[in-house]
Amino acid sequence: MFNRFLAETANLGFMEKYGSLLLLGLMLLLMYLFMIKPQKKQEREIQDMRNNLQVGDEITTIGGIIGKIISIKEETVLLESSGDKTKIRILKSAVKCVDVKAEDCE
Repeated sequence: MFNRFLAETANLGFMEKYGSLLLLGLMLLLMYLFMIKPQKKQEREIQDMRNNLQVGDEITTIGGIIGKIISIKEETVLLESSGDKTKIRILKSAVKCVDVKAEDCE
């Protein structure tokens, strides 16, 4: 009987000492799984999209400019926008999405 009492109090002592640390660790793990990991995945997808831009793609910029890519350099893209064939040079980081891929137009 006395041994059982000692075992129960020993377990209680462990939970008192390390219970809050276990709870904190569990909360950090959940925060990583539900917030940080999906954000990193989304950033990776956006970076892949920007690295795979091709001449002829129709894109939309973060500022809302819609145009067709006519030239690509290291960090910049030359767009042709509107019926007047206005040319605009933008940074690749300003590309929001690809509306129509070049190979879809052929």
